[in-house]
Amino acid sequence: MSSFAVPSPALAPRRAWLTDLPVLAVAVVWGASYLSAKGITTTHTVIAVLVLRFALVLPVLVVAGHRRLRALTAAQWRAGALLGAILSVVFLLETYGVVHTSATNAGLIISLTMIFTPLAEAAVTRTRPPRAFTGAAALSVGGVVLLTQGGGFTAPPAGDLLMLLAAVVRTVHVLAMARLKAARGADSLSLTTVQLGAAVAVFAVLAALPGTGAGPWSVAIGFGPREWAGLVFLAVFCTLFAFFVQMWAVRRTSPSRVSLLLGTEPLWAAAAGIMIGGERLGAVGLLGAGLVLIGTAWGRRTVDRAAG
Repeated sequence: MSSFAVPSPALAPRRAWLTDLPVLAVAVVWGASYLSAKGITTTHTVIAVLVLRFALVLPVLVVAGHRRLRALTAAQWRAGALLGAILSVVFLLETYGVVHTSATNAGLIISLTMIFTPLAEAAVTRTRPPRAFTGAAALSVGGVVLLTQGGGFTAPPAGDLLMLLAAVVRTVHVLAMARLKAARGADSLSLTTVQLGAAVAVFAVLAALPGTGAGPWSVAIGFGPREWAGLVFLAVFCTLFAFFVQMWAVRRTSPSRVSLLLGTEPLWAAAAGIMIGGERLGAVGLLGAGLVLIGTAWGRRTVDRAAG
């Protein structure tokens, strides 16, 4: 989800475990975020909730990194703004998608980003992905087909299609971060702050347009304790906590280890949807979910071995 620094020397087992635990906690809260977003969002409040979620986070990031923000070049500001615009599309698709599908499906389908990104990178660089990765990709896609067709082979629900499109746009975002020269040279905290600021600006403009749903102020007034708890969870734990843990962990372990732990997110999304949300997949859906998890894990390991 974000670029990482050069890996540090290997850690002793006990110290590595202490570093792994917060990173695993990030994967857990990210997995639970789909159920949380579904619980506080409706079709008419998607944009307002996004404004509120990131408006709570942005001031903290600005205060924490204001000195490094001033050090950004004009090209880096432009790169961050462009990435933020793409990111706003990702969040819009994800949030509208989760409103119209189950939290389990949302978390599993968005995990296809781990498959789409290496395939897209191979297409851009005109290289052939490893044969094992092609098999992993086919397994994951087949799993999504079964996951979305658990009740019989019909047109996929709109929410599943939105999540699939979100995975595609998230892939574009990852590739853009990797290929924009100005973005590669920018401080990660500053770049994240500019991206979220640009995304909030997009959400605020959309919220001001007629016919785009309830405004952020009216939604905030109408929220009860449960909705505010869900919003704070998304803002504080799924955004602030997650970002700072990644920055902290990558200085103490390797990027591959962090990526492997964060890659368990779809597993936690399925667990939250089924165990907490009471969602049911059926036999075909469970088979599909299992294939997605196996395929994405296999694909990630294949890419890591090829990179190593």
